[in-house]
Amino acid sequence: MNKIILAASLLALSMSMTSCKTTNSISNNQTVSSTYWQEISADSMAVNLKVLASEEFEGRRTGEPGQKKATEYITNFYKKRSIAYPKQADGYLQPVPSAFMRNSMMRLKDSENIMAFIEGSEKPEEVLVISAHFDHMGILLDKIYYGADDNGSGTVAVMELARVFKDLESKGIKPKRSILFLHVTGEEFGLFGSEYYVQNPIIPLENIVANINIDMIGRTSDKYKKDGDYIYVVGADRLSKELHQMSEQSNANSVNIDLDYTYNDVNHPEQIYYRSDHYSFAKHNIPAMFYFNGTHADYHQPTDTYDKIEFELMKKRTQLAFATAWTILNAEHKPRLD
Repeated sequence: MNKIILAASLLALSMSMTSCKTTNSISNNQTVSSTYWQEISADSMAVNLKVLASEEFEGRRTGEPGQKKATEYITNFYKKRSIAYPKQADGYLQPVPSAFMRNSMMRLKDSENIMAFIEGSEKPEEVLVISAHFDHMGILLDKIYYGADDNGSGTVAVMELARVFKDLESKGIKPKRSILFLHVTGEEFGLFGSEYYVQNPIIPLENIVANINIDMIGRTSDKYKKDGDYIYVVGADRLSKELHQMSEQSNANSVNIDLDYTYNDVNHPEQIYYRSDHYSFAKHNIPAMFYFNGTHADYHQPTDTYDKIEFELMKKRTQLAFATAWTILNAEHKPRLD
């Protein structure tokens, strides 16, 4: 998650909310009736994360050799499973030139976003974007910043979601709407990959029904003091109360963990809403939400390592992301703007 960006202005788009487990229902019978979310595997994510957060990948700094290795690894993951890139694209990669990232305090090299796509059965032109940034901080003062939680966890969650959706497709089970699995670069230095995408969209922005962004879901925050499993949810109600309702009902019908809205408060001092890639979509009036476990002592430190990931908790959070995606993809209508 980006530590640099703090917006100068606040958007008065939602009221402050406290955390709760979900009990309310959605109009139009937009519920999760399937149990496909149970197909999410912690072991599968662990295999991929052990690679991406390894010493060989050198912290995946934007444009550097470690990040290029991550690009190759993620792209090969999709190729091996016959998960295609969008038909509007020339391949899995969308180049993000260094010139676009000149406003960073760091000098960044040419990089790329990664795209994979599964077409819907009834409304293929309507697309849900599931995103995560796969870059991290690289090597600083001769120390590797591994970025296992930030954001290796979100990266492998998106890969796992794609794997399960593809497995279902192979059994003849497809969602009504299409899915763009988008791995963005340059987040740590300014949300550059997602901003480049929305300025140069492969899928037209008017076709994007919502964005689910996953950024840090592998740990427990030092600031979360309650018992039980949880996830912070940010932004779901900022533009569309229907997206918030879909999120809540999906949780109730699947893992039913604590959805904490602490960071969704428009007056929260950390202003998390503006600091991850969902905001690039929200700026264009696309309903967007962000799953986040909160910070911890290893946040943006060399000690954010694979061995500290809580895989069973990460599995539940990824199952929740699947359940929410399934609801959005199969709802009677897309999440409507307020």
